[in-house]
Amino acid sequence: MVQRLTYRRRLCYNTSSNKVRVVKTPGGKNVFLYRKKQGNVPKCGDTGRYLQGITPARPNQRTRIPHSKLTVSRTYS
Repeated sequence: MVQRLTYRRRLCYNTSSNKVRVVKTPGGKNVFLYRKKQGNVPKCGDTGRYLQGITPARPNQRTRIPHSKLTVSRTYS
């Protein structure tokens, strides 16, 4: 029979902030592991296109990324 799983946190709906994956523990139990949201790349203010050469990251993670991964040093792009 299939093992039934419950969410480990309070939120019990399938929302974008509550995505999970199933992992089998060493004890043989299946549990949910929460996924992090995928980061996005900043867009150009004029054209709306994604800026190339910038690492996609969540806002909190972006503060810990080195400055070289967050900017490009080309003259015009």
